[in-house]
Amino acid sequence: MKLVSACLCGVNCKYNGKNNLKLNLVELMQEGDVIPVCPEQLGGLPTPRLPAEINAGSGQDVLAGTCKVFNKSGVDVTDMYVKAAYETLKIAQLAGVDIAILKSRSPSCGSGYIYDGSFSNKLCQADGVTAALLKKNGIRVMDEDEYKEKGEYQD
Repeated sequence: MKLVSACLCGVNCKYNGKNNLKLNLVELMQEGDVIPVCPEQLGGLPTPRLPAEINAGSGQDVLAGTCKVFNKSGVDVTDMYVKAAYETLKIAQLAGVDIAILKSRSPSCGSGYIYDGSFSNKLCQADGVTAALLKKNGIRVMDEDEYKEKGEYQD
C-alpha cells in the first residue's frame, strides 16, 4: 500500500484550492493501491489557505521544536503542521504503508528540497514536516518526480 499526497491525485486541497494532478498516480489509486491524504487538511488547515514555509530550518527541526512554520502573513502554524505529520503517520501505520509519494517542495510533504522560509521561491535541502516524520518511522518517501511509472521506482 502506498500513501500519496491527495493533490497529486486531483483533489483540490492545495493551499490555493487547486491540485497537482498526476495521471499515473490517479491510475494507481484507481487500482486500489493508494491512500490519498492531505496532511495540511488533517492538521486542521483550511483550503484555500495562505502559503506557508518552514522558517530557516527543516521538518526535523520543526519536530524537534527548534524551528517554526509560518504562513505568508507571519502567523505561526507550526502546531497544525506537527499535528498533520502525526495524523498522516497514524494512517500510514494503520494501513501498513511502506512507500509515500508526496508533493515536492511542500513544507509538509517535501522530500529532499523545500522552500527556505523567505517566500522568495528559493529552495533549500531539507524535508517537510510530514516527510521527515514518515522517514523517521521507516517509511520510504519520494516525491512525484522520483516516481517513474506505475510500479517502478528509482533507487
